[in-house]
Amino acid sequence: MTGGIAFSKGHGTQNDFVVLPDPDAALDLTPARVAALCDRRRGLGADGVLRVVRWAKLAGEPGVGEPADGVEWFMDYRNADGSLAEMCGNGLRVFARYLHERGWATGGPVGTRNGVLDTAVGPDGVSVGLGTVGVGPASVATGGDARFDGIALDVGNPHLACVTAADPDTLDLTRAPSFDPALFPNGVNVEFLTPLDGPADGGRIRMRVHERGVGETRSCGTGTVAAAVAALRHAGHSAGDVQVTVPGGLLRVTVEAGTDERTGPTTLHGPAVLLASGELDRAWWDAPA
Repeated sequence: MTGGIAFSKGHGTQNDFVVLPDPDAALDLTPARVAALCDRRRGLGADGVLRVVRWAKLAGEPGVGEPADGVEWFMDYRNADGSLAEMCGNGLRVFARYLHERGWATGGPVGTRNGVLDTAVGPDGVSVGLGTVGVGPASVATGGDARFDGIALDVGNPHLACVTAADPDTLDLTRAPSFDPALFPNGVNVEFLTPLDGPADGGRIRMRVHERGVGETRSCGTGTVAAAVAALRHAGHSAGDVQVTVPGGLLRVTVEAGTDERTGPTTLHGPAVLLASGELDRAWWDAPA
């Protein structure tokens, strides 16, 4: 096929994405088109879209800002419903894998709506630095008749991480949990995690997540970091190395010591897989969604 729209499909612990290489920002990536791409019946199916674009070509778009010196590529991420998102940890790992496989970059800094973040691509996975995490007030999520105590966390995007003794597999996440709209006016990603098992260094938790603009996903990179921070603080620790089991696999989060209001730097480690590439039919792309 020629003349179509190039794409790849990838995932990080089954958090899956359509990758659109668009170095010169030539694609009209409307919310309706993103939603159609991510639809699992009428499109390719994904939790979100990663547009691979040169930062200089996207400057001036919402939340983008001017390019940082020496940073060529920008991760333009969209949720499955077409909305813009400030950050996506697993998406950044897949984005870095794509740049590496194409020979466009071999790791290093990437521009995002949460600033410049560092990436490292290795044979066994991709690690990304997600910066420091802001620690907010305690809050509550509700689902059905159940109430879950949590903590507000800012990982470049908003999270409400709830430590619970309930088995995460028993939770019904077919509906979005309720939350405090005054605290989260733009919506929130809600994590449910078991208490920390083991010492701060080498602890293990299990997590499920309901992502705003998507629904429950098999994994969430920033949510994994939020869960690790919440679990450490629940156990009385400010730093540690935490293994997080999500429905889609295993991730590892390193949290460095910080203050009561903000952690030190955090790093997310895990697999990132590219599984297919092809072309979207131009007539499908141009048709009304």
